[in-house]
Amino acid sequence: MAAARKNPADWLPLSPTQWYVLLALAESDMHGYGIMQSVKARTEGRVRIGPGTLYSALDRMIEYGWIEECDPPEHGDVDARRRYYHLTQYGTRVAEMEAQRLANSVQDARIVGLLGSHP
Repeated sequence: MAAARKNPADWLPLSPTQWYVLLALAESDMHGYGIMQSVKARTEGRVRIGPGTLYSALDRMIEYGWIEECDPPEHGDVDARRRYYHLTQYGTRVAEMEAQRLANSVQDARIVGLLGSHP
């Protein structure tokens, strides 16, 4: 896939939807509803991704080579009717670079006194 050959840094910054989907899939393979629930729980309800937004994002992220469809897990609460998604190595690299970008931004905010003292 041509998109997968791009430098991961070329995708940054990610949209909040992209970031939270990658974050959810970094934890485990999931179906769409599971991703929505993971985002809601992780953000204590501050971020909610609706089905239209989510499935459009998932389609684009598959096209970009960040995620791929996968088989359902062999254990746990599995619904064979659902499509499950897995973070690719390339997607992991994109997520890692975004995490570093965000960490640098938080560090900058600390330095200028927006988040407390400099460590």
